[in-house]
Amino acid sequence: MKLIGVIDAGTNKIRFVIYQTPSFEELCSHELRIKQISPKQGWLEHDPQEIISAVRECAKVAMHLLPNHGFSKSDIASIGITNQRETIVMWNKKTGDPLHNAIVWKDTRTMTSVDEILQKLNVDKDHFRELSGLPVSSIPSALKIRWLKKFVPSVRDACRDGLCLAGTIDSWIVWNLIRGLHVTDCTNASRTLLMNLSTLMWDSQLTKAFKIDDTILPEIKSSSEIYGRINDGSELDGLVISSIIGNQQASLLGQQCFKIGQAKSTYRSGCFLLCNVGSKPVYSSHGLVTTVGYKFGKEPPVYALEGNIAIGGAALKWLKDNLGLLSDAAESESLANMVPTTGDCYFVPAFRGLFAPYYQQEARGVICGLTAFTTKNHIIRAALETVCYQITDIIEAMKKDAGFHLAKLHCDGKMAQNGLLMQLQADIIRSQTNDTTSFGCAIAAARAEGIDLIDFTPQNRVYNVKVHHDTYLPTLTDEDRKGRNKKWKMAVERSYGWATSIKSAEMTNERYAMLASIPFTMFMLSSFGLLSLSKALE
Repeated sequence: MKLIGVIDAGTNKIRFVIYQTPSFEELCSHELRIKQISPKQGWLEHDPQEIISAVRECAKVAMHLLPNHGFSKSDIASIGITNQRETIVMWNKKTGDPLHNAIVWKDTRTMTSVDEILQKLNVDKDHFRELSGLPVSSIPSALKIRWLKKFVPSVRDACRDGLCLAGTIDSWIVWNLIRGLHVTDCTNASRTLLMNLSTLMWDSQLTKAFKIDDTILPEIKSSSEIYGRINDGSELDGLVISSIIGNQQASLLGQQCFKIGQAKSTYRSGCFLLCNVGSKPVYSSHGLVTTVGYKFGKEPPVYALEGNIAIGGAALKWLKDNLGLLSDAAESESLANMVPTTGDCYFVPAFRGLFAPYYQQEARGVICGLTAFTTKNHIIRAALETVCYQITDIIEAMKKDAGFHLAKLHCDGKMAQNGLLMQLQADIIRSQTNDTTSFGCAIAAARAEGIDLIDFTPQNRVYNVKVHHDTYLPTLTDEDRKGRNKKWKMAVERSYGWATSIKSAEMTNERYAMLASIPFTMFMLSSFGLLSLSKALE
C-alpha cells in the first residue's frame, strides 16, 4: 500500500490530507484557516508567508499522525498540490521574499483597469477569448500583475532589476518547497489570461497586450508528472511532488467526470460548475469561460466549460452576520423546511456584481416579491433557491455553447450536505466524499507515480475508486419550473445597474426637477417646521 499526500491551498484555509491507495480512503489530515486581509472595500489579500508556513505546519501535524495508522513518512509515494486559482503572488527571486501580499482571485481592485485596457487597445472584452478562453475581466491573474507593477514600487523596482517572479499560489508553494523551481500547470496557467489555450504556452500577443515580461512567469507543465524532490528542510523534505492542479479542475477529477458532457458543481461560499468538453476547446458565446480541465503527462489536454457564481453559501453567511436571521448557516435547512415555498420571494445576492453567465459588474443585491406574510424562513429558503437558479442558468448556457443535455450533475462542497438544497437543485448526485478537490489531486499525483488506478477501454477511462452518493430527482412539474425560472430572471434584471455612477451635475438637476414638480404641501415636516429645499437635497 502506498500513501499520497495532498496540499490543498484554498481561499480560506490550508489543508494537508493523506490518502491510502488503492481505496483512496482519507487516512489523516490537518487544516489551518488563513487570515483574510481587506485593506479597502472589495479588496482581498493573503500573506504569502502565512500560506507557506501553514502548508508546512499542516503537513507536520498530519504526518505525525501516521504511526497511529501503522504507517510512516517512508510510505508516502508523492505529494500533490491543488490551489485557489487566479490569486497572484510576486516575489524577489534572489531573497525569496514576497514583494506584496497575494491579491486574491475575487479581489475587485482591477475593475477600473478593465475599461482602461479595453479602451486603450480599442477592443471589446471578448477580443482575446479565442486565444485564452477568457474574457477581459477583473478575475484573471494578468490584470493583478499589471496592477502590482503599476502601483507597488517594490514590484516595479524588482521588474526593472530583473529580480521579479510572479505566479499563482501553486507556483509560490513549489518555489518554496523545491528551492528555485519556478513552474505551474496548464490548469492554473489557463486562468491567467496569458496562456494560449491551444499551444499551452505563454502567448506573446497576450503578454504584450498586458505589458508583462514572460521571463517573470513560471514554466507551464502538465497536471500530473514528476516536478522534483522537496529540499526545504521541512517535514516534507525528500518527498516528490507529482501533481499540480487548480482546485476546481481537481474537483472535476475527484467527481470522475472523464466523459464528454459530464459535469460537476462545487457548492461553497461561491459555486463553480465545470463540464468536460473533450480534447478540443469549446468557446462560449453565453457568458462562460473555456479552461483546461486537466492534462496527464504527455497525453492531450482535456478542456472544460466553466461558470462561476460569486455568492453561494456566502448568502447564508450574510443573512447570519448582517441580518441576524441565522445563528449558524447549518440551520438553514431546518428553518427553510418550515415553509413549503418561498412565498414567491426571490433573492439575488449580487453583492459584488453577478458572475456567469450574466457578468454584470454594476448589479447589486435585491430581494423581490415581499408581502406582509413573508417571514425569515421564506427569505432563508429563497437564499438556498438562488444558488439553484444560478447553477441552472449556467447549465442552460453550457447547453447552448456545447449542445450537451445534462442528465446528471455531480455535486460536492460543504453546501452539498444540505439535503433541501440538493432536492431543490434536483437532477443531481450529491457526493459524500469529504473533499473531492483533494481527492482529485491525489488521483493525478498517484497516476504520475505509476500507481495502478485506471482501467482503459477504447471508449472510456474508469478509475477503480468507488464514491458513495445520494440521488435526488425532480419533483416540480414543467409548468411550475418554467414559472419560477421566469420570475427568477425578472428578479435578476432588477438587480442590474445599481452601481452605475451618475454625474453629480446630472444628479442634482434631476433631483431639483423632481422636487420642483412636487406640491408644496408634500414636503416633509419635522419638529422644527418645514424642511427647506436645500435640507431635503442633503
